[in-house]
Amino acid sequence: MLRSTERAVIPSNGASRMGISNKKDRIFGGAVIVDSLMKYFNELATLLDQEQAFDKAQHEALLLQRSVQERIALGMTWLPIAITNSELGRGDYLTITVNKTNHPEEGHQFRFGMPVSLFSNHNPQQDRLHGVIAFASRDTMRISLRVDELPAWSRGGRLGVDLLFDENSYKEMHRALDEASLALTDKKQGNLIRQLLGETDVRESPPNPAYENDSLNASQNKAIAHILGENPLSILHGPPGTGKTTTLIYAVQALLKQRPQQLLIVAPSNTAVDVLTERLDAVGVSVVRIGNPVKVSDHLQELTLDARVDNHASHKTIKTLEKQARAYLDMAHKYKRNFGKAERDQRKALFDEARKIRKEIDQMLDYIVQDVLAKAQVITATLVGANHYTIRDRRYQTVIIDEAAQALEPACWIPILKADRVVLAGDHCQLPPTVKSSHQTTGGLYHTLFEKLVARHPIHVSLLDVQYRMNAQIMKYPSLAFYADHLQAAPTVAHWTLRGDDSPILFIDTAGGGFEETVVDHAISNEEEARFLRNHLASFVTSLNMPLTDPAFPSIGIITPYRAQSLYLRELIAQDDRLQPYTKQLQVNTIDSFQGQEKDVIYISLTRSNAKQEIGFLADTRRMNVAMTRARKKLIVIGDSSTMGHHDFYGGFLDYIDSLAKHRSVWESHNV
Repeated sequence: MLRSTERAVIPSNGASRMGISNKKDRIFGGAVIVDSLMKYFNELATLLDQEQAFDKAQHEALLLQRSVQERIALGMTWLPIAITNSELGRGDYLTITVNKTNHPEEGHQFRFGMPVSLFSNHNPQQDRLHGVIAFASRDTMRISLRVDELPAWSRGGRLGVDLLFDENSYKEMHRALDEASLALTDKKQGNLIRQLLGETDVRESPPNPAYENDSLNASQNKAIAHILGENPLSILHGPPGTGKTTTLIYAVQALLKQRPQQLLIVAPSNTAVDVLTERLDAVGVSVVRIGNPVKVSDHLQELTLDARVDNHASHKTIKTLEKQARAYLDMAHKYKRNFGKAERDQRKALFDEARKIRKEIDQMLDYIVQDVLAKAQVITATLVGANHYTIRDRRYQTVIIDEAAQALEPACWIPILKADRVVLAGDHCQLPPTVKSSHQTTGGLYHTLFEKLVARHPIHVSLLDVQYRMNAQIMKYPSLAFYADHLQAAPTVAHWTLRGDDSPILFIDTAGGGFEETVVDHAISNEEEARFLRNHLASFVTSLNMPLTDPAFPSIGIITPYRAQSLYLRELIAQDDRLQPYTKQLQVNTIDSFQGQEKDVIYISLTRSNAKQEIGFLADTRRMNVAMTRARKKLIVIGDSSTMGHHDFYGGFLDYIDSLAKHRSVWESHNV
């Protein structure tokens, strides 16, 4: 018998958790409704202020307290860099192109639109020039600077670029909250906000049109039919492996076929936007990506607005004008500091002529940008990118927000305010959004708009209930714990296992083994558990008895909730001669880093083992939902039942394991 566990159902009082007035308040009329929602948006703004202050303090402390080498390792500094080009850019900004000269293959955190600081290593405190990233790839960056020419210090010594705190994202979120408050008194736009937040009921809609596609299952077809209806809101709830992205792609195709329109599709992360952009292009949808992709892909770069503008037929004229402007600038820069009035006037005249040409270029660029955007069926961007200056004033019949359950609510209002109707896709039973200012994962900014709308409008929620990833035994407990046992495994995966294996799921109990956790500077690890996992893994890959070249050789992921444990596991595995041949098949990381991935085999090191039964943020069981559902054919969980079993979710998991007779002890020698 399973213990009671957390379910996917949000408490029925979700609307009251939103800070929204109840039905009793509504009898006093529209004024009470508007006042209540204004208070709601003010409370969101206060939470956002707290997050911004905390985030900024953390970022500035990091820049001040970390060495340059540490900042480089964190992907927050490029040093040294080489300036390979400079030109007068849009709006009289000087645009420079810089390249990393060391370790170009290493990742970094620099993204389009973020503020940066160019500095000299001779005097990094004073020799600084701030700018904004106009383009960023793996090893190249274009930076817009509000100066006519680079300072003298940029021509000597080693130069670097620091990533500054991103005020712009917070400004856009605050602007959206302000606009939402003001829109409450607007009959048309305010009506959508009131409908979404539950102050007025979502209007009755005609029956959804029929939609049948043999490539999709019944729940996917039903979800698309709802999206094609006249509902102002559709919620696509996609548990792990249920084909949420595939369903969205078919839904977009169906919407475009239903009526001519332009769609805006957004997501909180650049990676999610990249995936959608590539998938839409692959099925023949005309898509324009706003901003720079994170993925290093030439084809994806070609789908960006910048690339589409560069490839436009009218862009040749701009190239000619840019050469003329550069010629005037080159002549102006030949004048040195010591010259007379005539030289000064001539220099000014040359700059003025360059600016005049630049204005012509800007006008042509505006025309080309609008032409490119007008011909696009779909525009894709991040949530904040939906307010990029090129698309800020556009409105859309339908806005789709993917991964909405991982998005901060203030960011969601940026695209929603541009919509007549909205589609939200995601899964609130997986990882929540990243909130730096609070560790309380049940309220504040952790409580997403997706969750609130699922609670308020259950009839507009479409649950995808067939998963195509996991063996049915691996799927069963997450389905029971999070999805009210509604998930079913597709026949193609329900019984798949590793070759010769009859145990798709296994729990190895460290209780009584003396595997105590250690805590150093708030970093939690469990060295004995890590060493046991390393040895078990070595025995496991040997027992597979197949060469690495065999197509059936499984991919393997090792997941742990704690960064210190993942670092120690990586070190152990890297030093083990038995595992050296298999390093390309092994990936070790934290749960948060594994969302969106899947492996044939998943090991989970729960890490926690203490006499007080303290499990920390593992009490937010959404993390374990992510971890368990990464496995396709085999899941091996290692942990201390005496520490974890007191929590309902983990106790229920142990009961499920016992029902399958798959509970093993570290003392058992035949533990593979």
